[in-house]
Amino acid sequence: MKIMIVTDAWQPQVNGVVRTLATTRRELQAMGHEVELLSPLEFATLPCPTYPDIRLSVLPGKGVAQRMRDFAPHALHIATEGPLGLAARRYALKHGLPFTTAYHTRFPEYVEARFRLPLSWTYRFLRWFHAPARAVMAPTPKVKADLEAWGFGNVVLWSRGVDLDVFRPQAVKRLDSAPPIFLYVGRVAVEKNIEAFLELDLPGSKWVVGDGPALAGLRARYADANYLGVLEQRALAEVYASANVFVFPSKTDTFGLVLLEAMACGLPVAAYPVTGPIDVLGDSNAGVMREDLREACLAALDIDRSTARAHAEQYSWRAATEQFLGHLQVSEKPLEAGTRSRAAAA
Repeated sequence: MKIMIVTDAWQPQVNGVVRTLATTRRELQAMGHEVELLSPLEFATLPCPTYPDIRLSVLPGKGVAQRMRDFAPHALHIATEGPLGLAARRYALKHGLPFTTAYHTRFPEYVEARFRLPLSWTYRFLRWFHAPARAVMAPTPKVKADLEAWGFGNVVLWSRGVDLDVFRPQAVKRLDSAPPIFLYVGRVAVEKNIEAFLELDLPGSKWVVGDGPALAGLRARYADANYLGVLEQRALAEVYASANVFVFPSKTDTFGLVLLEAMACGLPVAAYPVTGPIDVLGDSNAGVMREDLREACLAALDIDRSTARAHAEQYSWRAATEQFLGHLQVSEKPLEAGTRSRAAAA
């Protein structure tokens, strides 16, 4: 089957959305499908306001239409709600092509945190965007229920996975600081609530791995913490394996791939009892969820690393990709759709 995935989030960005899409494409190809990924790399772009490392495609409509005509996919998946997603949505509706969408990020909560816009405004836009989709893929039951509470229809589950060969327990000492070592990995931005971690009175030392617009401010305010930039996956796995507790202070993530990566390396988790940790950790005893994050961090020190690894082993990318594939909507006559679009353009 020919599958086109349209995304405004792509390399060189390093985040859960990019990693999910890249791994899903790889798994689909391994299953024998032909996959095209339409990303900002093919278009002129401008930096996103307040997020300069995120590039937004400029007037991509004609380019998206041409790529759709040339590839004539059997199934179309629109992963994001940015300029490329809007252009692909417009093309699909114009030519009667069924498509699916995904809800990767709690965008309304991020907008509220950064710009103080009411949640209802952003959710109204997202309802409009996703309404024509044959299926809206959400990463966890909690996110699915939240979207349905906001009036979304056709919401289905698409879970996530972890590469258990890369992210694994190993005897390394990548982090040379006083134990116990408390670790954060992820985008360094205001919505990740990293200050809640860095402000904690904890024994040992703290490490932050990642980059983002809030990094300079955090380094200045919390100079006693240790900071690493973005790491490739094998180096990141060594960092996970070197720490004692993975601290996940975010209250707005929909899933949190880093939770699986940490546990796959045998690293127990400390988090708030919110969406993401609730669904990923469940009742596994692989982490501790408390309203008092310090209590969670200290309690997580007592968790056996084998318990964290055993829980992560329940998640595979192949199973997640088969779930994704089952939700796709196949167009009965994709080539005719391309012919109609060329005729309309003539």
